Amino acid sequence: MFSTTKKIGILGGGQLGKMLCLAAANWDFKTCILDTSADVPAAKVCHEFSKGNFNDYQTVLDFGRDKDLITIEIEHVNTEALEALEASGVEIHPAPRALKIIKDKGLQKQFYAENDIPTAHFELFDDADAVRDAVASGRWSLPFVQKSRTAGYDGKGVSIIRTKSDLDAKLLPGPCLLEILTPIQTEIAVIAARNKQDEVVTYPAVEMDFHPEANLVEMLVCPARISPLVAAQAEALAERVIRAFDVCGLLAVEMFLTPDQQILVNEVAPRPHNSGHHTIDSAITSQFEQHLRAICGLPLGATRQIQPAVMVNVLGEDGFSGPVHYEGADECLAMEGVHIHLYGKTETRPFRKMGHVTITDDTLEGAIVKAQKVRSTLRVISV
Repeated sequence: MFSTTKKIGILGGGQLGKMLCLAAANWDFKTCILDTSADVPAAKVCHEFSKGNFNDYQTVLDFGRDKDLITIEIEHVNTEALEALEASGVEIHPAPRALKIIKDKGLQKQFYAENDIPTAHFELFDDADAVRDAVASGRWSLPFVQKSRTAGYDGKGVSIIRTKSDLDAKLLPGPCLLEILTPIQTEIAVIAARNKQDEVVTYPAVEMDFHPEANLVEMLVCPARISPLVAAQAEALAERVIRAFDVCGLLAVEMFLTPDQQILVNEVAPRPHNSGHHTIDSAITSQFEQHLRAICGLPLGATRQIQPAVMVNVLGEDGFSGPVHYEGADECLAMEGVHIHLYGKTETRPFRKMGHVTITDDTLEGAIVKAQKVRSTLRVISV
């Protein structure tokens, strides 16, 4: 239902919340943000801001009572409060039952196994000592990937264990999962959207390039440089996954493409996602507008790519912390097809996401050349 009076509550006020609020403002939708600091990016652009912890049961319950609809920009929120609100009649998207599975990477992997969704072989462990015991017994051999079951975000909570010394220096504490170190030809992602009428659309697959130290997406390319058959299979798999989770809204599905052309689901995010930022400037419908369409029961928008695009994450330079300064923006803006999006964070630190740049061109090759120039020109420092 299209309504300019409906109050949409959003748990989390980071850059995803900001861009969601900006999309909602085009239709005069009323957005209400809950976050711990009034200095978060979304606080400057929402209709109503509430200061509080979105992990606290009572805070989320109080925030949601007068909202018509609640959504999220981060998974790590209090799902028990969302369940209580849902039981009282407040509409929640994604549904708390799906969110509880997705925010625990162990439950998420078990969900894939139970629903015959292809994923890398894994095992759950109580703690680092149990991992060491599994290696000592020969049940697991090096190398492998360790992931914390909860609270992982933006490259945190993931450790690649390659050597015996890594077992002492790099193992993460607490409940975790191990998965085999899958041979990867390309890491890709497909964003799917599903509305309350069970309509599903998918965006073209994107190819992701990760920063080797920060484990953050540094650049993505759309369309991905994969065969049409693999692209179609990836989109079909994303549709299958969003239906399996019964998610209303967006679901970003990150996948591994192996050298033998198998597609494995890595993990998902039930919200707008970094892998969809380019859609603001290069697709018929941005991911943020699409999320609003989906959760409000509106017809889903076209996902066709208008122009090839490359998205570059703007990360804080290593060695700089403090008040932010952007160097080289003038030179980048002088290039045709360069769209700079800054998130409004006042403090930089190494590898912190401070913004993104979408580069469009008539050809993917042309966009890549310009993106490489942007990456070498735009720096986030502190002076």
